[in-house]
Amino acid sequence: MPSVVGLLEHGELAARRRVDELREEADRIQAELAVVEQEWKEWAIARSRVGEVLAPVDQTGQGPAQAVRTAPAAEGQAGKISSAPGPAKPKSQVPVWREGLAWSVLSVDYQRILQALADCLRLHQGPLTCQEMAAVFGMDVVPARVEALRSKAKRLVARGWLAEPAPGRFTLATGVAGPGGGS
Repeated sequence: MPSVVGLLEHGELAARRRVDELREEADRIQAELAVVEQEWKEWAIARSRVGEVLAPVDQTGQGPAQAVRTAPAAEGQAGKISSAPGPAKPKSQVPVWREGLAWSVLSVDYQRILQALADCLRLHQGPLTCQEMAAVFGMDVVPARVEALRSKAKRLVARGWLAEPAPGRFTLATGVAGPGGGS
């Protein structure tokens, strides 16, 4: 007849083996997840680059990103935005969208969100999640960055610039158009 201590040791050994198996499986899944997340980021960057290449060209032969880097804002380029991160306006306000309101009234961070979603519409892609936006912007896809983007996107939804057709997925609101204006 087995002893109580022997039965307890047997149960402990079985539980420890199961814990070890699950830890190995979790390590394998974490490694696979890291590889797939990196691949996802690379695809998002590639899509962003293709969007830049396919962007309409202005009269100088430059796309929107090059025009911002070379032309001063005083020459009417204030409505164009760069994909490079820029400083946000301190305590920037997001006005309620109305017909004819230019994107330039928004801080650079908000303009980048609108531009990414406009690119998705132009390329006939669906709405973006905040994680996808972070990857498109070349940010680390970490909770702090994603939540900061989510906060901005939700503010744009509340002010009529964006729509949220499904929870956590954002697109331009009906009527909001390119950087030059709101129609």
